[in-house]
Amino acid sequence: MRDIVFKTEIALTRYLSADGKPLDTLPPWCSAAEPLTTYYRWMVLARQFDQKAIALQRTGQLGTYASSLGAEAIDVVTGHLMTPADVLVPYYRNHALQMIRGTPMHDILLYWGGDERGNSGAAMGRDLPNAVPIATQTLHAAGAAAALKYRHQPHAVVCLCGDGATSKGDFAEALNLAGVWHLPLVMIVNNNQWAISVPRHMQCAAPTLAQKALAAGIPAEQVDGNDAIALHEVIEHALVRARSGKGPSLIEALSYRLSDHTTADDASRYRAPEKLKEAWQNDPIRRLRHYLLDQGLWDDAQERACLDEAQNRVQSAVEQYLATPPEPVECMFEYLYAERPEQLSGQIDSARIRGGGSA
Repeated sequence: MRDIVFKTEIALTRYLSADGKPLDTLPPWCSAAEPLTTYYRWMVLARQFDQKAIALQRTGQLGTYASSLGAEAIDVVTGHLMTPADVLVPYYRNHALQMIRGTPMHDILLYWGGDERGNSGAAMGRDLPNAVPIATQTLHAAGAAAALKYRHQPHAVVCLCGDGATSKGDFAEALNLAGVWHLPLVMIVNNNQWAISVPRHMQCAAPTLAQKALAAGIPAEQVDGNDAIALHEVIEHALVRARSGKGPSLIEALSYRLSDHTTADDASRYRAPEKLKEAWQNDPIRRLRHYLLDQGLWDDAQERACLDEAQNRVQSAVEQYLATPPEPVECMFEYLYAERPEQLSGQIDSARIRGGGSA
């Protein structure tokens, strides 16, 4: 006798073609300008910020920077669907999401310029700071979600990571805990097809990354990460589920990293140019713009005004960032411990003297 004890499917949600044409009946809310025009404006702003940040790095005015090129829709839709009481646990590409959550643009530049004041501003509220180590933030997210559940707070924790993070033990442990404890956690994997130089097919033999959640007893699905409408539907459902006590979800958002891994990388060494050209056809901004134009919800005048506003906002933030005096060198010790160990006192004094600060 042989019984089937487990069988499931992984769904992929997509509403728009690469040219912005509806592939199926759209949700009723899509017939109105909002929230899609808001999504579009923020996606344009995110891309303008990204371009400027890379230019600052190339001219020695910013440190190593991780581009969000190609992932704008994931950040923007997620940010607008979260409530202020939800908790964001980001990784190093979620610049637009942090802006939407209230972090000033110049603070984000400060952080990537090596100034920790940009990673600890009051506007962050309960949101966690950037996580550069791969997948460590997933465990922090599970802990934050456990705290919300313990306090009977009807909010969600949203954690983002890249496809490479799903290969780490931290990711599996966080999912296991979220499933067992039935935590209000929404895990969004930005599957941009590259873990630095390692392509998706060399990371994992499974046909989807979403199915990794099934072993933890967590519902999982894929969504086209270049389709703002599909993202809205899938992420909103997961957030409502988490806030209403129905447990965690995992969303694998399919995108493509249109940039180098960071400004310290050269993707042309390992990525075929024809693949990159093909990926640009799925650009999330282009896709949404085509849809809005076709539906009469957007026009050339709005496009010019949107671009001008985005450029002005970015330039203003850059000027504020460049005008911010650096902290004294000894301030590097201020962000390590809640209560500074006594043994650091000598190092602080030495740094203060070498940095020319006051004794």
